Amino acid sequence: MPSRTVQDAIALLKADHRKVEGLFAKFEKAKDSRTKQALAQEICTELTVHTIIEEEIFYPACEGAVEEDLHDEAYVEHDGAKVLVAELAQGGPDDEFYDAKMTVLSEQIKHHVKEEEKPGDGYFAQAPQGRARHGRAGRTARGAQTGTAGADQAERPAAAGNAQLHRPQDGAGHPGRVGGIAMRSGCLWLLGVPIPIIILLWLITGHA
Repeated sequence: MPSRTVQDAIALLKADHRKVEGLFAKFEKAKDSRTKQALAQEICTELTVHTIIEEEIFYPACEGAVEEDLHDEAYVEHDGAKVLVAELAQGGPDDEFYDAKMTVLSEQIKHHVKEEEKPGDGYFAQAPQGRARHGRAGRTARGAQTGTAGADQAERPAAAGNAQLHRPQDGAGHPGRVGGIAMRSGCLWLLGVPIPIIILLWLITGHA
């Protein structure tokens, strides 16, 4: 996993962060229900795609290099956000607590972004600069090449547009991952992620 590839991937994820921050700012200023509904749907879609990219490709590639507590907390923070994303996507501006839920989601994402982008010891700063070859990270990369995730990882279905909340656990009690890079990239393609970005994220998992 060359350093340039890692930095390019991180730049893409940071660009996603900035885009979502801008959407949250627009929602906060929106006055009519129609505008709020459109912005909320865009926010939910952006967060769903971003979550899939991180959970199915970026995080597994960083496993074993990023501090374990920080790595696990990233998944838990995602799970908390998924609850609100699901409720907002299925609801509307006239629903009770709709604006409050969006505010709380915005605050959760701000905290998550801060933990990822923190200089020195944030998640991105700890991302490996060389191809991971040990622990579950190495097995994930090898499993992706053969279409399996390794005997110690539970597979789960990837549904386009639906980042699942409760992930299956592997034998060691860690969240399961999708088995096979083809399933991951197919899911991203169905969600409209540009092919060049999918190819770049392929490289992160050790396919360079």
